[in-house]
Amino acid sequence: MPVGKRIYLKRELPDPEIMMQFKTIPASNTADVMNRSCAMNPRIRLVSSPKDQMMVGPAYTVKCRAGDNLTLHAALNYCNEGDVLVVSNEEDNTRSLMGEVMMAYLRDTKKIAGIVLDGPIRDIDEIGKWDFPVYCTGTTPGGPYKEGPGEINVPISFGGVSINPGDIILADPDGVICIPRKDAAWVLEKAKAFQEADEKKLEAAKNGTANRAWVEKSLEEKGFEIIDDVYVP
Repeated sequence: MPVGKRIYLKRELPDPEIMMQFKTIPASNTADVMNRSCAMNPRIRLVSSPKDQMMVGPAYTVKCRAGDNLTLHAALNYCNEGDVLVVSNEEDNTRSLMGEVMMAYLRDTKKIAGIVLDGPIRDIDEIGKWDFPVYCTGTTPGGPYKEGPGEINVPISFGGVSINPGDIILADPDGVICIPRKDAAWVLEKAKAFQEADEKKLEAAKNGTANRAWVEKSLEEKGFEIIDDVYVP
């Protein structure tokens, strides 16, 4: 089997009922219950204008060589409706991986849930207006090569996070996180409870009933000194 030139057509997929429930929970709440270790680097940001704030779907992983999109073109042929394409690019920022034509095919023909690229795109003047989730590192008019190698539906390193095919990708205007497929049920239960508690904290912050005593306690435990005086050099 030619390592570096493999295209797997099948993945293990998450439970769709569990997966879609994440769409009601902010990515930040879900990330917090995962010990804040699942968020992709903020260089990967939302560049389009989706009406629906939340994007969720199973990861369709694509590993490209830096500045090369042959494997990404292959993914356009094989991906499925509702997928989130997650495209690694060896963190290259010198060449766009795709533009309006490829993106329109994914949006209108393949009907995927969205795309996340660890690299730039082009044609932002149009794509930036679209009701379609596009996350990337930026833009450049410089186009890609089409030589390979690359792989599809294999584990990838993406934005500082390890992603396996079929993991749940959750994104909102704050950014993108990855929820391991096998942990999804546990994470969902914890994230729902966290969201409920967070909403109560928000209401308390607005109405003046927030309890900030934990800050003083934490400062004391960690050895901070509170000095009721001015600093003298």
